[in-house]
Amino acid sequence: MLRWPAAEGGGARVREAPSVEPGQLTSVDAAPSLAQRRKAALRLDIAREAVRLFAAQGVTGTTGEQIARAVGISARTLWRYFPTKESCVLPLLAVGLDFAMERLRHWPPEASLLDFFTNSCRHGELPPATPAILDLIRMTSTDPALRAVWLQAHDDALPVLGELLAQRSGGDADDLRVRVHAATINGALRAAAEEFARRYADDPEASGGEIVTCLVAALRAASEGLPY
Repeated sequence: MLRWPAAEGGGARVREAPSVEPGQLTSVDAAPSLAQRRKAALRLDIAREAVRLFAAQGVTGTTGEQIARAVGISARTLWRYFPTKESCVLPLLAVGLDFAMERLRHWPPEASLLDFFTNSCRHGELPPATPAILDLIRMTSTDPALRAVWLQAHDDALPVLGELLAQRSGGDADDLRVRVHAATINGALRAAAEEFARRYADDPEASGGEIVTCLVAALRAASEGLPY
C-alpha cells in the first residue's frame, strides 16, 4: 500500500467553483463548451441568490420570481433551468461532490481510498467552503424540501461513483457489492459535509484543514466496516 508523506504546514488551498455545470455529474471526460460554461455560470448565480434570499427571509417566504429578479432574468428563464425554487440551490450543493468525483478519476491503483483522499485534500485544492454553501447545508437539516434536493445531489452522484469503483475493481457497476461500496463512500462524503457545516457554524474563518479533518474522519469510519 502506498504511504503518502505527512502534510506540511498551511493545510489545503481552496479553489474556485468548477467551470463544468455543477449538479450534472457525468462519467464522460470532456471539456465544456462555451455555451455549457455560460449555462453553468448562470446556474451558480441563481443558486447563490436563492441561498441569500432563503437565509434572509426563509424558504417559504421566498418565491421563484424574487430569485429571478435578484439574478436579473425572467421567471420563465428561471423555470427553464430549475423545476422548483428549492432545486435552484442544487449547483451549490453539488460543488463538493463534483470535486470528489474528479479527484477519484485520478486515484492510483496502489493507494487505498483513505490514503488517496488524505493526500489529495491536504496537498491539492478544495472546493470553496463559502458561508453561503455552509448556510445552505445547515438549512437542509431543517427544511424538508431543501433536504430532498441535498439527497438528490448525492443520489445523482451514485451512478458515477459506481462506475469509477467498477473500473477500478474490474467489476460491474450494477453488482450489489459495488453499489454498496458506492453508497458507503457517498454517505461518508455527505456526513463529512454536514459535520463541517454544523461544527463551524459560528466560525467563518474555518479553513480547508478543518474540511479535511471531517472528510478523513468520515472516510476512516466508512473504511472500518460495520463493527456490530
